[in-house]
Amino acid sequence: MNKIPLHWKIIIGMVLGVLFGLLMSAFSWGKGFVIDWIAPFGTIFIRLLKLIAIPLIFVSLIKGISDLKDISSFRNIGVRTIILYMSTTVVAIVIGLLLVNTLQPGAGMAEETIEELTNTYASDESITSNIHEAVEQESSPLDFLVDMVPDNIFAALGNNSLMLQVIFFSILFGICMLLIDRAKAHPIAALIDGLNAVVLKMVDLIMWMAPFAVFALLAQIIVSSDNTEILEKLLYYGLTVVLGLILMVFFYLTIIFLYTKKSLRWFFRGMAPAQLLAFSTSSSAATLPVTMERVTNHLRVDSQVSSFVLPVGATINMDGTSLYQAVAAVFISQALHIPLDFSDQLTIVLTALLASIGSAAVPGAGMIMLVIVLESIGIPADKLAVGIALIFAIDRPLDMCRTVINVTGDAMVSMVVAKSLGRLHPEDLLTTKNR
Repeated sequence: MNKIPLHWKIIIGMVLGVLFGLLMSAFSWGKGFVIDWIAPFGTIFIRLLKLIAIPLIFVSLIKGISDLKDISSFRNIGVRTIILYMSTTVVAIVIGLLLVNTLQPGAGMAEETIEELTNTYASDESITSNIHEAVEQESSPLDFLVDMVPDNIFAALGNNSLMLQVIFFSILFGICMLLIDRAKAHPIAALIDGLNAVVLKMVDLIMWMAPFAVFALLAQIIVSSDNTEILEKLLYYGLTVVLGLILMVFFYLTIIFLYTKKSLRWFFRGMAPAQLLAFSTSSSAATLPVTMERVTNHLRVDSQVSSFVLPVGATINMDGTSLYQAVAAVFISQALHIPLDFSDQLTIVLTALLASIGSAAVPGAGMIMLVIVLESIGIPADKLAVGIALIFAIDRPLDMCRTVINVTGDAMVSMVVAKSLGRLHPEDLLTTKNR
């Protein structure tokens, strides 16, 4: 069993979880049994991943920056990273807009379907809370810069939703280590190295639980999917989103093949465990420890690059989520018979791009982003709940899919940045380590 690669163990866990969930759905007591006795193990696993997410970001960013030796190297990595992340996000949004305007999944939506969905979900606490939270976040365009700077780093370290503030402090801390005398910085660097090794070992131990946790998570999702009729009615919309996500994967793979000269099979073999975990957890932040391990040890990206690019990407790179925002916003407008002109579509691009920067890398954050996007194109306040209700039924499976794209995009950008700096190692340098 130990000789089976991790991604195959996770796939086996996913398949068994789906089958077990379907089996339990056939019994009246099955749903309660899964929720009470199986689902908690999945919850524990996600909590463990979130537990080490911020410590990993904190120590890896500081280590990665301080190991660069000079500030110019940091500038080279930072500029390339931000430009690439912003560029891929714009590409994702444009792909989503092109698909949804071409396929028009919301056109001709039956009034009874809209009414049924509205009656089912519009008063749902999950929807109203998302709208309320998004309305509270409404502010000036540059407020994300203000929110990036913590007024209490210890409070930020204790809240996973403030990950961007942790990144800001970690980058500032690492830069200051570069600027002071190296003899004075050495004890801190040694401490950070030790902490980094401990956190990475925690990742190894937690990942032993991954196949069992995925089993629990998938079983819970299956037994909780009650309204299959509505899911079928929204299948066209879901397929539009998935098609856009597939096109984004092809975009990533094209860049990897043409620029890094790496085979696509090699890339998927290296990233499969992280992608499968992203699908199961719907959280880029929870997947980050695994993503860093796979990118560094299996995709051969230098740790100095991956330790900076990936934590930043987990926070600001939301390609899959941004594509979903574009499709969902136009779909809702089509279904509610609200026409959108070119300026409205351009507003979607800009708003989705800015909203992705400060969005928390946790399940459900896409819904809050969507409300912000819908408000930016003038969807009336009384229609917001109806619009969210239209897509709420299949948001969970789509959230799982778009998180995979987010993680895959992070890996692609890290490889491109590493290649541009000569820090994408040949396979033979890490072969022994990876065995």
